[in-house]
Amino acid sequence: MATRDDFLARVRAAQPAGRPRPDVPLFTSPGGDLRERFTAALALMGGTCVEAATAADVRALLAGRFGTDAVICSATPEVQGTRAMDADTPPASLQDVDVGVVRARFGVAETGSVWFSEKEYVVNALGYLAQHLVVLLDPARIVDGLQDVYRQPDFRDARYAVLVTGPSATADIEGVLIRGAQGVRSLTVVWLGGGASD
Repeated sequence: MATRDDFLARVRAAQPAGRPRPDVPLFTSPGGDLRERFTAALALMGGTCVEAATAADVRALLAGRFGTDAVICSATPEVQGTRAMDADTPPASLQDVDVGVVRARFGVAETGSVWFSEKEYVVNALGYLAQHLVVLLDPARIVDGLQDVYRQPDFRDARYAVLVTGPSATADIEGVLIRGAQGVRSLTVVWLGGGASD
């Protein structure tokens, strides 16, 4: 037997017996309005929340905030972008996108995070290569805390999942905070009901 095989056999033989995973309790929620808690948590991380009654309001927000010449790539049918995108779009082709628009599956009040999978992003690079990310979120789709996130069936079904909390940020050793160093420079959550609930 080769040294490698002998080593691996010894490791396998020394493994402890399997045992069931413990039940993780749901901890007591601090209470309060989930939307207010979400908004406050997101603000601490440099993100903002705005209200929209319709998709037309979102389009007006995009034009007012980013200008009419902005390259907008939308992963949601509610808001049309200036550049088409589908699952076959090469990720590198999104490198010059000014604004990415995507609908979050749900939000987390505890952290101000939004949850995406490959289904929401369509092309995962949209969430990282765009300069600004505009996230549509139904206020009814907010869970209390991170412990609730892992109980969502979405994690069993998605091949890829990410929680995004505010714009990208980094700080050097002197504590100088820089936004957009490794990803989006701004993250705006737009309260807009509807969207997929599956």
